[in-house]
Amino acid sequence: MMISYLVPVVLLLMLIAASIRILPEYKRGVVFFLGRFQAVKGPGLIIVIPGIQKMEVVDLRVITMDVPEQDVISQDNVTVKVNAVLYFRVVDPEKAIIQVEHFVNATSQLAQTTLRSVLGKHDLDEMLSERDKLNDDIQEIIDASAEGWGIKVANVEIKHVDLDESMIRAIARQAEAERERRAKVIHAEGELQASKKLVQAANVMSENSAALQLRYLQTMSDMSNKNASTIVVPLPMDIMEAFRQMKASPAAQARAGQATPDSGGDT
Repeated sequence: MMISYLVPVVLLLMLIAASIRILPEYKRGVVFFLGRFQAVKGPGLIIVIPGIQKMEVVDLRVITMDVPEQDVISQDNVTVKVNAVLYFRVVDPEKAIIQVEHFVNATSQLAQTTLRSVLGKHDLDEMLSERDKLNDDIQEIIDASAEGWGIKVANVEIKHVDLDESMIRAIARQAEAERERRAKVIHAEGELQASKKLVQAANVMSENSAALQLRYLQTMSDMSNKNASTIVVPLPMDIMEAFRQMKASPAAQARAGQATPDSGGDT
């Protein structure tokens, strides 16, 4: 008699034990009753009747997904290998279970195709210099597509852009040529500014001959401080001025030469 009562009690205890589920704070349970969606339950203690109810557990924490390396052909026909990392989480457990099968795998495939399609619309220079903008574009596209699955994309980061060895050498030559171009432009701008300053200094010194004489003496003083074998013979600035006047007016000199004998004859 005792055994006949003991068996139902054991079965009842086993049924109760199988019905009790405990979910932590970061998980939710999507419960189905006879195959139909019933409710999203959790966290805490949940009773699920075996055979009648079924529960799918969904993790609400942020999932870090490594997007595998993808072969991408850029808009300027350069083949590169790009990989990225994706951060997302489930915000609607009901949609994540009902609307898509294996939402993690679906999000991974969506991230791979979006990565190839977005980067294929940009040049190689944009991939290397505008990575933040590309990350935002990829995130917006994945987030819009995965919204119907109850998934929110938190962030997308392009980790590495792998180039071919020949392309690396070409980029290095391009960067070197760009640096040389900038150096020449800076040198030309410096020459232009120096020429303007020299013209201004010449205009200032031309107003007073004493300023030119002082500059002449300063140059001689600078040359004497150096250990050089150069011999400098100073000349008065007035002599140079006389030479310039003689060279400037040869006709006046000719007239002056003709006037001198005539004046002597009259005397």
